[in-house]
Amino acid sequence: MAALRTWSAPGRRAELIAAAWDAGETTVSALAEAARVSRPTVYADLRSAGIDPDHRPKKGNNLTTAIAVEGIDGTSPEDVRQHLLAFERQHPERTGDDVAAASARSYSIYCAVHRYNRLRPLLDDMEQARRARDRALHLVEKRWEELSTAAHWMAAHHAYVVAVDEARAAIDAWRDRVRPAAEMGWFQTDAELDVYEQRILAEEGAPALPEIPPDAEDTAQAMREKLDRTHERRTSLARETLPAGSQA
Repeated sequence: MAALRTWSAPGRRAELIAAAWDAGETTVSALAEAARVSRPTVYADLRSAGIDPDHRPKKGNNLTTAIAVEGIDGTSPEDVRQHLLAFERQHPERTGDDVAAASARSYSIYCAVHRYNRLRPLLDDMEQARRARDRALHLVEKRWEELSTAAHWMAAHHAYVVAVDEARAAIDAWRDRVRPAAEMGWFQTDAELDVYEQRILAEEGAPALPEIPPDAEDTAQAMREKLDRTHERRTSLARETLPAGSQA
């Protein structure tokens, strides 16, 4: 927001508004005030950057802050032992079955919290990479459309070619961010899933985790192939434009 308030370079405003949005400032009136523009201009700038202002992330949806359930933060199995000792102190009339049930419950909490806290930063990286990928693909289309009315066609075409190259890199970066989360995996048992849904989400009020794409490798490959096919066709069209431009 500080950079947005001091923007001056032509073409930078939309970029800074998009960056502020990604950083968590999704109040359009605040963005408009900082940029010294109208709300419709903010909406237009967001859409020009490939952002749908009607689908804004919830504030406070921080995927990097660790949580704990009943004192278990998932960092050490010692938490399970201490949790079980506390149960035994609180229930002197316990039976062997009670202890076994409490032990299983404590272990499920540990496993669920451990997985949740490990997945959160991985999935946050994945989501940021997904947004960057979508923005890069949107920019490719924007740069191609600009060619139709560009006063300096060669410079505009170069900007389009650069956008295609950056989109390829963004697709690969998203795929690479999915891999660690996929290796970590989703909750493994029904007991872990119950802790996630009934304790972590409901009682702790922590944000729900985005889904891990099951076929990121195939999806990334398909996106790259589609991008390359489209670029190849457009390059062929551009070759027809160049002779006409040299004769003008």
